[in-house]
Amino acid sequence: MRVNSKMSILALASIAKSYGDTPLLQNISFTLEEGETVCLLGASGSGKSTLLRMIAGLETPDLGTIFFDDFDLASTPPHLRDFGLVFQDYALFPHLNVNDNVAFGLKMRRMGRDEISQRVANSLELVNLKGFGGRSVNDLSGGEQQRVALARALTIHPRLLMFDEPLGALDKTLREGLLNELRSVLRRTKIPAIYVTHDQEEAFAIADRVLILYEGNIIRAGAPAEVWANPQSAYVAEFLGLGNVIEGELKGKRKNSEWKVRSEVGEFVVRCDHKHLEGESVCLLARPTVCAGRRRSAGNELNGVVADIVFQKDSYKVTLDNGLYVYLKDAPKIGGKISVRVEVECLE
Repeated sequence: MRVNSKMSILALASIAKSYGDTPLLQNISFTLEEGETVCLLGASGSGKSTLLRMIAGLETPDLGTIFFDDFDLASTPPHLRDFGLVFQDYALFPHLNVNDNVAFGLKMRRMGRDEISQRVANSLELVNLKGFGGRSVNDLSGGEQQRVALARALTIHPRLLMFDEPLGALDKTLREGLLNELRSVLRRTKIPAIYVTHDQEEAFAIADRVLILYEGNIIRAGAPAEVWANPQSAYVAEFLGLGNVIEGELKGKRKNSEWKVRSEVGEFVVRCDHKHLEGESVCLLARPTVCAGRRRSAGNELNGVVADIVFQKDSYKVTLDNGLYVYLKDAPKIGGKISVRVEVECLE
């Protein structure tokens, strides 16, 4: 069966999956273009790894179809899909050296010795492991082992690369370094990729497009900058840590699409294009950085007594007694009252 898919190389249509009477994924549809990296981002249990396993052919959807290069993959077993997988636990063979681990998929395909040797060497050089071929994988660091796993996935010349929390077992420094290398490899090879993670920073650093899963659905999709600028929902704003999510009630519409909103932490004026009625409950996002230059809505301040101060990189995270927080260049005194002008927006 073929579908008309001009731009996309991978297309999921109305995928659903349940375990017993509990639905995990509902009506999941998205596409992946040539050379694109799409990140499935969500909390643990959101179904992102299950979705990846269905693309790989390791699980079967209850409903829906998965197409690759316009062909339905339902009848294609995992080993014939030519997809490369990289897992969090590396899945290396401890009794084999680096070369033999990387060559494993090629030997299973019964390729010639010379071609295997050349492909293994090329893949190890691509992941900055030239000269590591004779080493035992047990003698490598976590970051080096993950690069071996990546080389093994690359050496089969995959049509698609899939990553399931690949950096989750590494410390922060190793994770950041390997993430930069991984992004470079994907850009140089132009292999389309699906990347699964629960880490927002990781997702935004590597993805061309982010899909956020919640309660079995994709609730926000877009380029990282688009999602960051316009989260569209209270859940996405809180999950990404974009700022203070405040519940309020609309108390009157003003000129220029501005609404007055009353909340437990004060009154705000917000400008939005959503269709609202007076008395309706809404969620606001108050970003924690001080307003500078043009603002979406003027005159909004966060007020309270300083309850806690934590230094983070080049600023101080200041938490108030009402639970709100802001970032300031200079630290105020604990117990002092402050008023900070911030940007406030209305979430759909």
